[in-house]
Amino acid sequence: MTKIKRRRIKLLITGALIVVGTIVVVIGIYIVAVFNAMSFFDKRYDTSDLIKNFNEKRNEIYEVKNYINKIVPKYRNVDIEFNNDKEIGRLVIAPIDTGRGSDLTVFEDWNLKIKSKKVDSLLSILGWSNKTLDTLKEKLDDANCISVESGEPAKIGFKRSGMGIYFFNVFNKPISDSLKRKYNDSCTYIYVNNKLILEYGGGAIGPQCFPNKTSSTKPQ
Repeated sequence: MTKIKRRRIKLLITGALIVVGTIVVVIGIYIVAVFNAMSFFDKRYDTSDLIKNFNEKRNEIYEVKNYINKIVPKYRNVDIEFNNDKEIGRLVIAPIDTGRGSDLTVFEDWNLKIKSKKVDSLLSILGWSNKTLDTLKEKLDDANCISVESGEPAKIGFKRSGMGIYFFNVFNKPISDSLKRKYNDSCTYIYVNNKLILEYGGGAIGPQCFPNKTSSTKPQ
């Protein structure tokens, strides 16, 4: 093969790679634009909305926290979000690192029909029944919330907006000064008091900071 032919092949390959790269970038920009357009029509919340709900539903929010931590088995963490009465939007079952080895594996899935063999098998892993799931959903409804992650703090999802979701991080005891600094970054977290931290998660696409940090309402 002559040098001229090799040079032409290299140029063709380089050109093809540039074209493919351009297409990937254009598709990525298009996807981001679509998600942003979809989220434009979603209801937006600010800190006053979250604090208002916390003031009105404080007992119900703590009831969600107490219940999830009571029903989740030892050495496990559960993060569950409901789409409605018939579907789990997201479910994560993960081990808590205790040095017990690899006998506990991570499970994560989306949009699971509650009345299904798959969910039945997951409930059996947790030692839950359909009644347990119904009770958890009812308690979240009472708190005007959609999700909960077990642990301390419990992380309770308030509402979704676009690709993001707003959370209450609810503590039983006042947090330390070092945690105050962590939870007061004026972006992902907003420090309200030593037992309540607000959080906004933007997901893989979209802003990672609170869209609107204004607030004129304090916890009661």
